[in-house]
Amino acid sequence: MKYTSINLQEKLAKFTDLWSPKVIAEMNDYQFKLVKVQGDFVWHKHEDTDEVFMVLEGHLTIEFRNGEVKLNQGEMFVIPRNVEHKPYAESECKIMLVEPKGVVNTGDKTTQQTAENDVWI
Repeated sequence: MKYTSINLQEKLAKFTDLWSPKVIAEMNDYQFKLVKVQGDFVWHKHEDTDEVFMVLEGHLTIEFRNGEVKLNQGEMFVIPRNVEHKPYAESECKIMLVEPKGVVNTGDKTTQQTAENDVWI
């Protein structure tokens, strides 16, 4: 086994595309993904899994049909399974997602923002 840490800033510097999660590690059946976001995302839900958002840099708002949560750098939020949500960032925000392997970024929808899944950096 190779004992090497994962440098989040180095990984984030390897891509510029928005709303396209990149896998950096796996633990059991879960993946840790980095993603840069800006502007509106699509309303969607993940019927079979919760989803973790951790803000590494910037500010993220996650809208729900009955409210919203605002996340700043160093904060995280767990979205329960089957809850419709729409992330939004006024300016570029860098986040880490933690979710089971195989989860598509747009959940139950297929849109122009649906990213290729399981892309490693």
